[in-house]
Amino acid sequence: MADLILVIDEGTTSTRAIVYDRDFREVALAQEEVALAYPADGWVEQDGAEIWARTLSVCRAAIARAGGADRIAAIGLTNQRETTLVWERTTGKPLAPAIIWQDRRTAAACEALKAAGHEAQVQAETGLLLDPYFSGTKIGWVLNNITGARAKAEAGELAFGTVDSFLLWHLTGGRVHATDVTNASRTLLYRLGLGADGGWSGPMRALLDVPVRLLPEVKPTAADYGSTEPELLGRAIPIAAMIGDQQAALVGQGCLKPGQAKITYGTGAFLVANTGAKRPASEHRLLGTVGYELPGAAAMALEGSIFNAGTVIKWLRDDLKLIQRADESEKAAASLPDNGGVYMVPAFTGLGAPHWDAETRGLICGLTRAATAAHIVRAGLESVAYQTHDLLTAFAADGASIAELRVDGGMVANDWLMQFLADVCGLPVLRPDYREMTALGAAAAAAMQIGWITAEDWAARDVPGARFEPHMADGMRQALLQGWQAALGRTLA
Repeated sequence: MADLILVIDEGTTSTRAIVYDRDFREVALAQEEVALAYPADGWVEQDGAEIWARTLSVCRAAIARAGGADRIAAIGLTNQRETTLVWERTTGKPLAPAIIWQDRRTAAACEALKAAGHEAQVQAETGLLLDPYFSGTKIGWVLNNITGARAKAEAGELAFGTVDSFLLWHLTGGRVHATDVTNASRTLLYRLGLGADGGWSGPMRALLDVPVRLLPEVKPTAADYGSTEPELLGRAIPIAAMIGDQQAALVGQGCLKPGQAKITYGTGAFLVANTGAKRPASEHRLLGTVGYELPGAAAMALEGSIFNAGTVIKWLRDDLKLIQRADESEKAAASLPDNGGVYMVPAFTGLGAPHWDAETRGLICGLTRAATAAHIVRAGLESVAYQTHDLLTAFAADGASIAELRVDGGMVANDWLMQFLADVCGLPVLRPDYREMTALGAAAAAAMQIGWITAEDWAARDVPGARFEPHMADGMRQALLQGWQAALGRTLA
């Protein structure tokens, strides 16, 4: 009996397969790391062939643990967004390594487009800003730097896709070249809108010189994406949903009403607010994007991105050796009565919203002889909360006031950080007991497509978890934020 849903969750540092039952309880899990490469300053790459091989491996392992392919009713797929692959249609082989969303190699190209006055046009058409973060200029880099690539693209011999599209191609044996609206809306090539109002943009393709024959078909989040090749997973399994990771977490958290918002703390941190059918327009350098298109429910969203969140803890652990395990950061921060005036601005790869400064680099300031390793660790944790506060301020200025913050991702296990986040932002923080909201959102979307649940059912479900209320005195909060702004000013200068 086909009574389970398989979710492929392909992230920046690992790929996972999670199997859920009809009550959305986790039945099986398999996970493998995918290596990142840094071949030059600001460059971040992965091997597309490795992404596919690891994904296939974890799917097979999870299906075996769940009782076999006959039990899988459908597949939902969620993925790291903006990461760019171009591959040969005949072989499926990538022309170049996958250019990861963190990669900054196209910064000069983006600056040239800005200098030529194109950013206002780009924002009006796509909801995005000109930044190396997005896929469009990455595609241009591949076409212009790989010998013969542009000619092959114009001849229709190549395919472009974000990771969802690349995996779908391989899962279906090259029969389906498609992406979903949430991923398409992160490319700089998509006319922002729901349903027929959206679509690949002729003006943006012309601006970025991207051949239309390179692009995948765009489908709703929950849709018929074909079936897997039978020999891959044991039988032909329907693929019922694809969704970018941050929008998946929005769905997973049940934020299906305008004004509801979630923030995911992973490698980076991503605050996404549901804006309903209204097309978001930001005057504070936030991003307009498609939130989801589900059966009977569709919404736009406003998003702000923090480039470095979990990477801060990884750096403190792996490079500075100030902690041995990530969970030690909580004990280090709690051991201090205050931050001792030490601040960290973790602009390892520049700053995201609302600054969007690709060239800024990080700093630690306020050091005295009394500063210890614990102060630096605490400064790293505090920086995540301060950056979240800056995003919330920008959201409010754009008319998207947020009353409570739903959180997920690896960092939210840190109780000290969650309480500090509530205190600094002055908002209740809601942390669900089950933390895999990205995978859960993809499972819910697939379940809606095959008729197991409705969007209304999903939004109304009870979510057990912890609630952190703000308790910090306003004077203390303002003093901390002033210290952060001073540190941020030094960085931006």
